[in-house]
Amino acid sequence: MSSSATLTLQRMLPTIAENNRLRLFSGSANVPLAQEVARYLGMDLGPMVRKQFADGELYVQIQESIRGCDVYLIQPTCYPVNSHLMELLIMIDACRRASARQVTAVMPYYGYARADRKTAGRESITAKLVANLMTEAGAHRIVAMDLHSAQIQGYFDIPLDHVYGSPVLINYLASKQLTDLVVVSPDVGGVARARAFAKKLNDAPLAIIDKRRQAHNVAEMMNVIGDVAGKTAVLVDDMIDTAGTICEAAKILRKEGARQVYACATHAVFSSPAIERLSNGVFEEVIVTNTIPVPETKKFKQLTILSVANLLGETIWRVHEDSSVSSMFS
Repeated sequence: MSSSATLTLQRMLPTIAENNRLRLFSGSANVPLAQEVARYLGMDLGPMVRKQFADGELYVQIQESIRGCDVYLIQPTCYPVNSHLMELLIMIDACRRASARQVTAVMPYYGYARADRKTAGRESITAKLVANLMTEAGAHRIVAMDLHSAQIQGYFDIPLDHVYGSPVLINYLASKQLTDLVVVSPDVGGVARARAFAKKLNDAPLAIIDKRRQAHNVAEMMNVIGDVAGKTAVLVDDMIDTAGTICEAAKILRKEGARQVYACATHAVFSSPAIERLSNGVFEEVIVTNTIPVPETKKFKQLTILSVANLLGETIWRVHEDSSVSSMFS
């Protein structure tokens, strides 16, 4: 081998060694999404044993050496939330004790995010509690997608990369070439999200649903702020849980003269009776992503599921290479 070839190889070795440090593991919450992310990155998911004892306790064992590696654990804390959250914490602890150089929890869906502030006395701020648990377990960094509120980022004393699923939804809507669009926020709290969404859709006009919530998962709609008559209304939210809010919003939009109504959300939580409400014909289409797996029993004719695997894969690669993640959305 010539001296110049030897020198070139020596220069490449640190880069090769650095890339070999990347390890990807999946919890049990959404293995298909993790497999898609792994394919995007051109690698395999790391081997890991997961089992449950008779009393419900979880056990995790990493089955390859990760000493000095940068480990990424993909696990949305969706239903059953407590089990998946505990599994993620155990995975983080296992990686820390296996001498991983850095452990990043990739949470496509961040559970317990809705209690993000105190609205009454003597209640927990569970979004902060989960942040504390993740940090204490040994996570060095978090990658989260479409947090319920942006302030949750401030609950972490470790780096957090907040990724948005809206580019996937917007690209799909743009491909449909819908006319006379108006983007609608189903409540006042989602105005910033809807405004950003509308801006990416050629500065589409914005409308807001004024609602008053009487109890958790029970919403009372009041009126529409903005013009929706004769237009194609696109309701935008971070999640669809029982679908009470978004379905009531759709009914009011129809009443106010909207020609078509589409629903867009990143997280398909789909708690009962969401499927019955969403499939009753009030929507032309319900568009969600695969941050949370949707079983066959919860699929219906109007449902479209888009993949965020490439978005997450690119984020992981950029974090690993210490390049900008925010530039993905500029």
